[in-house]
Amino acid sequence: MELTWHGHSTWHVTVGSTDLLIDPFFDNPKTDLSPEDVDTPDYVLLTHGHADHIGHAGAFSDATLVAVPELATYAQEELGFEDAVGGMGMNLGGTVECGDAFVTMHRADHTNGIETGYEYSAGPPAGFVISDTKPTQVEDEESEAFYHAGDTGLMTEMRDVIGPFLEPDAAALPVGDHFTMGPMQGAIAADWLDVDHAFPMHYDTFPPIEMDTDDFVDEVAATGSDAEVHVLDGDETFDLTEGH
Repeated sequence: MELTWHGHSTWHVTVGSTDLLIDPFFDNPKTDLSPEDVDTPDYVLLTHGHADHIGHAGAFSDATLVAVPELATYAQEELGFEDAVGGMGMNLGGTVECGDAFVTMHRADHTNGIETGYEYSAGPPAGFVISDTKPTQVEDEESEAFYHAGDTGLMTEMRDVIGPFLEPDAAALPVGDHFTMGPMQGAIAADWLDVDHAFPMHYDTFPPIEMDTDDFVDEVAATGSDAEVHVLDGDETFDLTEGH
């Protein structure tokens, strides 16, 4: 599994021959790319409806959409998407097969809404666990899973559900504070999830979320977690299979 961070919360995940793009938003200082530079993926995953997460989704409307039904409806009516998983999106707790990947949706503690000329309900915000095998209670040492937490505060489901049952090997965690977790709570999340690899995201895009990523590294160390923190450059790829 290959994980590429394009800044903010935008990730390109490759599982086998399947490409998934999460929260496409290229107006951030960490990437040199524009949407036109990125090939259309097989699937676009949207965690919620805020502009810094769906800002460039319409550029990839030929992909199949993965989102809650309310947000899927908006994306189909306003952003040009024709296809959504299940025809209507999916919802919290569900797992869908997306090519060579399995996508499990879990809730995120955040707000949601779409600011247009009139109000849309965007449904609940979410995060995604992307795995190369379907999650079961039978442990599989060979499987790989990546957790994109979306915009969220710290929540005990990370410790009680996502970590022990969905078993992510790696997690992308918002650490910019102000709108999401900051370094301390993000570090606790990495510890609760019991991941091997932790990636900070959702920072430095706007003045309120500018931060020093060394603070996150120090906070993870303070938890006693075995997680290795990887502060990626924009557009940098991490090979989860190889561990680098």
